Amino acid sequence: MNNALSINFRSRETIKTIIFDVSALLFIFFVPAISHMLKLPVYFAEPMRLMVILMLLHTTKRNAYIVAIALPVFSFLISAHPVPPKMILITAELILNVFLFYFLVNKIKSVPAAVLTSVVGSKAFYYLVKFGLVNTAIISSGLVGIPIYMQIIMAFVFTGYAFTAIKMKKE
Repeated sequence: MNNALSINFRSRETIKTIIFDVSALLFIFFVPAISHMLKLPVYFAEPMRLMVILMLLHTTKRNAYIVAIALPVFSFLISAHPVPPKMILITAELILNVFLFYFLVNKIKSVPAAVLTSVVGSKAFYYLVKFGLVNTAIISSGLVGIPIYMQIIMAFVFTGYAFTAIKMKKE
């Protein structure tokens, strides 16, 4: 048997990764129901980015990339949302978020700063590309779906979580 394809299901890291991945998929699956039940727009909390940030901080680089690719596709397959061009854009944004995080964390040696900068950088990319897609009528929705103030709040929530998670790992 090829060792490259085998998975050690007894490994604590593997079990943790599987639990995180299944939780991420379940959370994305239930976001519409949770929003309806709570009568709150849960998508304002950027659930896909939240899951990617959790993967960045608690699993492997490879897993973070897999989740960044899988969540928008999974969301589309279960709900036909987002539409394919936007799904591709969100996937690219999340992949860029992962790439920037790992690039920056090695350069600046600060996980919280890397989280914040990677979120801001990937959002800048998202809005630049979305502006072009909206202006060429490839995407028919408006430029901003989640209010900017909520996106800023969430970027700082993710950064605060990263700070707390790193602090707890050191203790």
